[in-house]
Amino acid sequence: MILTLHHQHFGLPDDGGAAPLVILHGLFGSLENWGSQARRLGATHPVYALDLRNHGRSPHSARMDYPLMARDVLHTLDLLGLDRVLLMGHSMGGKAAMQLALDAPQRVARLIVVDIAPRSYPRQHDDIFNALRELDLAALASRQAADAAIIERVGDPSIRSFLLKNLQRHAGGGFRWKMNLDALYCEYENIALQPRGEAPFPGPTLFIKGGLSDYIQRRDREAILRLFPAAGYKIIQGAGHWPHVEKPAPFAKIALDFLAAG
Repeated sequence: MILTLHHQHFGLPDDGGAAPLVILHGLFGSLENWGSQARRLGATHPVYALDLRNHGRSPHSARMDYPLMARDVLHTLDLLGLDRVLLMGHSMGGKAAMQLALDAPQRVARLIVVDIAPRSYPRQHDDIFNALRELDLAALASRQAADAAIIERVGDPSIRSFLLKNLQRHAGGGFRWKMNLDALYCEYENIALQPRGEAPFPGPTLFIKGGLSDYIQRRDREAILRLFPAAGYKIIQGAGHWPHVEKPAPFAKIALDFLAAG
């Protein structure tokens, strides 16, 4: 089943002037993670940030794979009247963006992929899943209590803060997850897979890597160029897997320079 995704519009009006930019977040995230960047980029473009299925305020589904996510995005773009867009995705959202570009290249004018490669990845979120799934949401009194409960398994305070933004107070007491945690856990093998296409995406593509991140490696170059032969690369030194958050000004400049080149 194809889903209509929750979205938020930032920046310039979509009046047929500058090309619209569509942003897709990563695993456990939401469009809110991109608010400050969306406002920066919105100075020159209409920006539409989307919540992918099972995230943020978008609908939940038991199924989660990249062809479905790409079709959700295309369906939502159709409803918004966005025919040809600039597309940017981070991590899981980067894979969804790649899948969309491979499936519907006529809809994507330029593509930015942030800190992810078009390949399958080994399981690397089990500690996070276990920590979150073991939380007794009904008994939680505060986010601080949730933070204390997961600190042994998720040591990085910035990652804990990122994850716990998914908590929402329940009207009857305690908390609930905004994301569909059970579906993400059950469908994780699909989330770890690579995007696939019958033909490469010929359009201009930029891969942005955090210099401290190992999500994109030298060995990924062949797979990248096979699917995205017009791909270029930028490395943001001193940044990890979230370069748009860790180095916001350099990231925005790189993105805007690439988007303006078209």
